[in-house]
Amino acid sequence: MTWSPGSISLTILGGTLLMALWLSLRGATGRMSLEQWSVGGRGFGTVFVFLLLAGEIYTTFTFLGGSGWAYGRGAPAFYIIAYGSVAYIMSYWLLPAIWTRATDWRVVSQAEYFARAYDSEWVGRVVAVVSIAGLMPYLVLQLKGLGIIVSETSYGAIGADAAIWIGTLSTVVYVVLSGVKGSALTAALKDVLVLVAVVGLGLVLPNMLHGGIGPMFARIEAEHPGFLTLPAKGLSPTWFASTVLLTVCGFYMWPHTFGSIFTAKDASVFRRNAALMPLYQLILLFVFFIGFAALLSVPGLTGSNVDLALLRVSRLAFGPWIVGFIGAAGLLTALVPGSLILMSTATTLSRMIRPAAAGQTHTSVTLARLLVPVVAGVALLFTFRGGDTLVTLLLMAYAMVTQLFPALLASLARMRRVTAAGAIAGIVVGETTVAAITLSNGQLGAWLPTWPPALTDMNIGLVALVLNVTTMVIVTAIRPATPGSAAPPSAETREPSRR
Repeated sequence: MTWSPGSISLTILGGTLLMALWLSLRGATGRMSLEQWSVGGRGFGTVFVFLLLAGEIYTTFTFLGGSGWAYGRGAPAFYIIAYGSVAYIMSYWLLPAIWTRATDWRVVSQAEYFARAYDSEWVGRVVAVVSIAGLMPYLVLQLKGLGIIVSETSYGAIGADAAIWIGTLSTVVYVVLSGVKGSALTAALKDVLVLVAVVGLGLVLPNMLHGGIGPMFARIEAEHPGFLTLPAKGLSPTWFASTVLLTVCGFYMWPHTFGSIFTAKDASVFRRNAALMPLYQLILLFVFFIGFAALLSVPGLTGSNVDLALLRVSRLAFGPWIVGFIGAAGLLTALVPGSLILMSTATTLSRMIRPAAAGQTHTSVTLARLLVPVVAGVALLFTFRGGDTLVTLLLMAYAMVTQLFPALLASLARMRRVTAAGAIAGIVVGETTVAAITLSNGQLGAWLPTWPPALTDMNIGLVALVLNVTTMVIVTAIRPATPGSAAPPSAETREPSRR
């Protein structure tokens, strides 16, 4: 019996999916409270929190979008390494501060955190709307990536739409049954496969196809002069710096990231992860090597097809066994973050529909589980409507959740200076600006044609952030906070090492 390339790859992909389901279902227990289902009972140590944070950060975007941008844009792709590195430094102080307050308040969603921080249900509702609106394109991104990966690595034996349906249904099953613990166990398998696949491809492809990394870059410079440096206009140094700044602000603003933060058993978990996570960031270098190797070996990909660079060059260089393994790794880069996004969205919605009474933490798990397939259905609807490339989708979602950053920073002050009205006004103005810019495809260069590129190349998302902060300050000044309205953490959680 002779197996076709598609059959070999499909067997590997199917086996990986079954293994992921088996691992995730090991996390299923009988009765679970919402706190156990969505944030693991706040008992995860360094390893599980690392897996969750890595699981939601290193996604199909890392696998396909990063190599696609290296293939299509060249040096501007390096912003992806820069923003993660800066964000991990920030995490050393930011994440323990968020965790301390969230644990004290016993909240299970990002929206609840903001509502409690500002003592305002309306702040929570506004944040919930922003959270869900930002998560949906991020979930669509994962599903689109899943379809591309499975379709390409199965040699067309299974179509992208069918792969998206199968992957989504599988994710819904294990999210409903296992919650965040199932995602953490699946993330362990994902990290092993991604590490082997990306590092292996990043080392082997340049040597196999171009005689080494150095000769590969020399050939790129000869055939595409200037491709490895930032251009003077457009994706210029101004764009690079402003995009890194904007993305750092939004790095931990994802609702499912808040969910992962809430799973930790103490604040020292984040400080250890702040030292470990930058090492994981290094794998992006190998992702870029893959994209550059593809540029020379499979030229001609344009538009959204640049996201196919990694898979096309892998199919060119390797047989179906290795291609199937690469597809399996890519499959999990979609399933793990997809599961966390589904869980976070369902948790947020359940608390909007049925808010927890004071002191209660486990009243909505059934409702949250019922909402998981509903959220998945909406995501499928958006996925099949088509759309932009993976990086474009990610940038749009980032611009939305980043508008929560000023209100978050203000919430961490020992004495709260910003009012609920100020926080709401700032978020609304910021999101309205993002929507207007996105719908009109606005560019500063088009609005201010006589201004120098050093200013007009600035990421336009920063404009929304500046208007957000300005509005927040003005509204707070008009209606200042009353003395003693701060909401500092309790003494019990302020000193985590004593817990």
